Amino acid sequence: MSLLDRRTLLIAGGAAAAATLAGCSDAKDTGGTPSPSPTSTPTATTAPTSTGTPTSSTPSTSAPAPTSTAPNWNRLARSLEGLLYLPSTSGYAAAHQLFDPRWDTVRPAAVVKAAKPSDVEQAITFARDNKLVLVPKSGGHSYVGASTIANGLQLDVGGLKSMSYANGVLTVGAGARLYDVHAFLDRYGRSLPTGTCPTVGVAGLTLGGGLGVHTRTYGLTCDRVVSMGVVTADGTSRTVSATSEPDLFWALRGSGGGNLGVVTSFQFTTIPATELGFFRLTWPEAQAAAVVRGWQQFAQSAPTTVWANLHIDAKSNGTLVIRVLGVSTTGDGTAAAAQLESLVGAKASARTLSVKSHLDAVKYLGGGTTSPRQGFLAGSDVLEGPMDAAAITGLLGAVKAAARAATPASAILDPLGGQAAMQPAGGSSWPWRGALAVIQWYSSAQTKSAQTFVANGHRAVRSFSAGGYVNYVEPGRAVGSYYGASTAKLQAAKTKYDPANFFHAPYTLG
Repeated sequence: MSLLDRRTLLIAGGAAAAATLAGCSDAKDTGGTPSPSPTSTPTATTAPTSTGTPTSSTPSTSAPAPTSTAPNWNRLARSLEGLLYLPSTSGYAAAHQLFDPRWDTVRPAAVVKAAKPSDVEQAITFARDNKLVLVPKSGGHSYVGASTIANGLQLDVGGLKSMSYANGVLTVGAGARLYDVHAFLDRYGRSLPTGTCPTVGVAGLTLGGGLGVHTRTYGLTCDRVVSMGVVTADGTSRTVSATSEPDLFWALRGSGGGNLGVVTSFQFTTIPATELGFFRLTWPEAQAAAVVRGWQQFAQSAPTTVWANLHIDAKSNGTLVIRVLGVSTTGDGTAAAAQLESLVGAKASARTLSVKSHLDAVKYLGGGTTSPRQGFLAGSDVLEGPMDAAAITGLLGAVKAAARAATPASAILDPLGGQAAMQPAGGSSWPWRGALAVIQWYSSAQTKSAQTFVANGHRAVRSFSAGGYVNYVEPGRAVGSYYGASTAKLQAAKTKYDPANFFHAPYTLG
């Protein structure tokens, strides 16, 4: 996968880069629901008598100083079906890794790799009794490293990944990764509307909403959830649905992880695994503003069977690449490509049409069946409606300035609308049903110039931004900006299910 953009891949056998739609950052892994652990599977160990001395180093969250009585790690280890890792344990370094290597220096006091939901109960109870901050870990793709913590307890639910299917419903553990979920469902001719990065965990993606190529046709990933198993702050396992603890069910569908509990399993209603029609269109930089204007009109007027995201990419030679990747769930993208070109007012300079089966499409969009660890810096804005000429100029200028500074950067616009504008049965806390699109500001660099690019992007679209997407959480932004009109009701659920604020971090409800 390209170092310029994790959402850009080189198609095997061809030289052209194809934009994928929701790369390896479409999940906030701050818990509430996690996903799989690192690929290496350590040998089972029990906790050693020596706990080692964890150090705090640039953590995203810092646990309180240890109490006068040290935690009895051996007792915790004996209570688990899964594994406990301490800094002195073989395999600890791999156990606490996230997708982004820059968080490797953050050292939790311990890592629990849960094998069963009862391990989640034990970990929460132990952390509460010992006044340890606990953060759940899913696929570990959080922009801000929110699923690790210095001196606290990291709870990895990657081992909870069993799957079963019956009568159109998928039952899946919170640790399953997206590629594995799609490969399993493909056997039954079924699918789910998800993001595309193969190593993102189903839990982190779902809890924050879940955007992807099927968003306009079938809604968000969280909209397909019919029930969840969740362990709340009191260590109690609950099954929540539209009829069982509906306020918690509502809150968990769209508020992101780490706020209200640790989800251990999901039941989803599935969708047909049909062929998808793809179109890839590229325009020269001179037509960039026209493309943005036309794309905004397209996002409003295209059939709900069509999804297309817009990439504005900075090249190291100081120029921009303007491209669109589109998908039609009818299996033919020809008409949609022509409609977009008509709205832009110019034919694309490069145009490719193709048709792919369900699993081939999954591999194509994800750049394969796995993804390597890599660093990145990103943020987001939710567009309430179409930008005016000044905002479009500012957006393009932000990416152009990055290009002139030789900073790898992309503004990626994902459309909403269609079924995503409709509340699912039982409701959801995802607050942006009426919005036009989500912009992701993305850079594979972690430099001052990359930070400047993200800040410039925010500034350019400020007057059209309703807030941010909680799965693209970033530092320095008010937590409430991710929840919009859902904030008050979410806070009420927080007070009810976590009155002592056990689940707390800089990026959660307080």
